[in-house]
Amino acid sequence: MINHYAGSPLHGMEYRPYYLAREWVRAGHDVCVVAASHSHVRRVQPPVDEGAVDQLIDGIRYCWLPTPAYVGNGVSRLRNVGSFVRQLWRDAADWATKVRPDVVIASSTYPMDFWAARRIARCCGAKLVYEVHDLWPASLIELTGMSAFHPFALLCQKAENDAYRDADAVVSMLPRVAEHMQAHGLDLRRLHIVPNGIALDDWQDEGGELEPDLAGQLRDFQKAGKTIVGYAGSHGMPNALDTLLDAATLLRDQAIAFVLVGDGHEKQRLARRVFDEGLSNVALFPPIGKSQIPSFLRRLDIAYIGWKRVSIYRFGISPNKLMDYMMAGCAVLHSVDAGNDPVAEAGCGLTVDPESATAVAEGVKALAACSAEERAAMGARGRVFVISRHSYRMLAQQFISAVRSS
Repeated sequence: MINHYAGSPLHGMEYRPYYLAREWVRAGHDVCVVAASHSHVRRVQPPVDEGAVDQLIDGIRYCWLPTPAYVGNGVSRLRNVGSFVRQLWRDAADWATKVRPDVVIASSTYPMDFWAARRIARCCGAKLVYEVHDLWPASLIELTGMSAFHPFALLCQKAENDAYRDADAVVSMLPRVAEHMQAHGLDLRRLHIVPNGIALDDWQDEGGELEPDLAGQLRDFQKAGKTIVGYAGSHGMPNALDTLLDAATLLRDQAIAFVLVGDGHEKQRLARRVFDEGLSNVALFPPIGKSQIPSFLRRLDIAYIGWKRVSIYRFGISPNKLMDYMMAGCAVLHSVDAGNDPVAEAGCGLTVDPESATAVAEGVKALAACSAEERAAMGARGRVFVISRHSYRMLAQQFISAVRSS
């Protein structure tokens, strides 16, 4: 599995490659995850000097390729991506010889790793799988305003088209992609939907002990009789956290508090907003370890997840944090307009319009007005939904079945 941003419990996000690989190992498969040594989504970067470094984590062989560090989404990140893909392409024959894979999966967020994956697969006669996290370049064009004729967009489009043409199987986390992929050359008989999920192992106990400052703040809000609205995840533009802060402004005189945990490109700006606007009902905290997520979520009255109003979501959504919210038994406030809505499907909360502070504020008030028992019932429905449809043990088998059918 080639995934530039792959993480682990030791390193942080992203977790999907780890959870799928762990289930495949448990099922008797040998798995090698190839990732870059530097990723903006990890809490901890693996120690790599000049050459590749192997590391065994829960039976999964990780190979970290040395790549330059970067900050933001500029030239330094492109240099990082280029370094990773070049190394894979250059050493394709070596990968084919030393790993001898039966299956090669191109799974980075961007599509250009497909070319290296195809080269490796052809060297050893392996099956070739293209896994889609986001639709690039469509996401870049619609979320950032990048021109469809920008050289990087054209490069992504070439890679995406090649993947749909040449992959033995295409696995998508997004559920409403068939029409788009078919328009770009995919035979839909090769398309399989395998969404994000949860690992039941992570939820066997109450979770790790929270950081003292975070635990203290939650305790103070609870003692003050506040209904606590929480968010755990990335603080970036797509997460619509400005809308949540706008809603907090509208609710500043209510017995409602907001606690945001995580990091991202927008974190510092959002923190300045909270300070400059005197939002004493909002508290921001650094990211916490994966083991602490259940502890944090179980202390919330309402869990928030929001999105921008952009047409790209017509292809569907499959957010990791929503799976965690459901597994924790949270009543969820979902601010979205998308091709699918797991919150509505599960009946585990309330869905309101995206990028509308008024709609979010009214949604918070509506859920806050529910009794604790009513919110618990919502949370219980979400938990049943995610266990029955989104456990990684089940998803990993679906993925293997997709490969075997190709």
